[in-house]
Amino acid sequence: MITRLRSCWSAIRYLAVGAASSMVSWFVLVGMLFVLLMCPFGVGIPALPVALELIRRPVGFERRRAARLLGEPIPEPYRSGNPVTDPASRRDLGWLLFHGATGFVIGIFAIALPLGGLRQVVTAFVWQTVPGGVESSLGFMVTSWPMAGLSLISGVGLIAITLLAPRVARWQASVARKLLSPAPGVVLTDRVVELAASRAAALEAHGAELRRLERDLHDGTQARIAAVVLQLGIADSIFEKNPDKARELLGKAQDTATGALAELRTVVRSIYPPLLTDRGLDGAVTALADRCPVPCTVDIRSDSRRPAAVEAAAYFVVAEMLTNITKHSGAEHAWVTLDGAADTLLIEIRDDGHGGADETGGSGLSGIRKRAEAFDGTLKLSSPQGGPTVVKVELPCGS
Repeated sequence: MITRLRSCWSAIRYLAVGAASSMVSWFVLVGMLFVLLMCPFGVGIPALPVALELIRRPVGFERRRAARLLGEPIPEPYRSGNPVTDPASRRDLGWLLFHGATGFVIGIFAIALPLGGLRQVVTAFVWQTVPGGVESSLGFMVTSWPMAGLSLISGVGLIAITLLAPRVARWQASVARKLLSPAPGVVLTDRVVELAASRAAALEAHGAELRRLERDLHDGTQARIAAVVLQLGIADSIFEKNPDKARELLGKAQDTATGALAELRTVVRSIYPPLLTDRGLDGAVTALADRCPVPCTVDIRSDSRRPAAVEAAAYFVVAEMLTNITKHSGAEHAWVTLDGAADTLLIEIRDDGHGGADETGGSGLSGIRKRAEAFDGTLKLSSPQGGPTVVKVELPCGS
């Protein structure tokens, strides 16, 4: 009951503020109408974009109020460019017209109903103390007990109607969300742009990864294998004349082949670490933390298996961040947390270093962001001067 009364009180306050803001809506609409009337004379044309920009302030106030009541954010629908051609401007005007027509009436009723109900109840008990009776809030005189009973019943009814205020408030906030959110087509357009950017980031990351693998194979493994072939050819040509030198070259060729095999294994591990297959993401991240020169604590809050590509991306995100912490942060300790539901993987890497991490500073953070965006994920960086540095990466795991 107490929770319901608090909800009712909160709804009444919301509707009461809506009554005041509806009056502001009418002032804004009148001002907008004046600007439109001045357009044929040329005066209102330059003022029209400015007026449309100004009306976004009271509309933004209503958008934030509705978001708080509904418990979910309402994104701003505005796009860069001329507000005259922005479809969101027309939706703002539609909201102002609707709110101006209904907000004041609803707000007044939200205030008057509980006050009138209390007055009706009080009148039913105090009418005898006033000579000639008491006029109720509904306009009839209470001069007898039957009339007092009617006053009491009507007062209880008004209070009962007041309990519907939360529904009315949510209805008003829902209309605000519908009119003040981006239009469905705009949301789809934004989503297409985001997906195009994610695709470009994925292609860029994929290209960079291919170039790295090609460089590693060309500069390392390929050069060693070419040396093995050369050493075997020389050993074959001088075997009959100088067997000792040929044996020496064969030994060098064996050592070179062993080194080439080790480098090839390193390249393969960089594509997909065997630890992920053997021990899973939690075991692989724990192994990374154990090898990190900076003491690192790992907190595994969700150890369910994810798709292989997601686990590989998470592994390299943690590896890159621990490398950054070792090279740049000056930290004495680091913390890695793995969390999330079955369809989402949340990674948090935190250190107690001096902070000041910047994605444009060549620290690998831009690569981590691109790797996350390739999975339609996000990266959030907090690194004030003096620390701490906190990186949060969210990777969706759904299909």
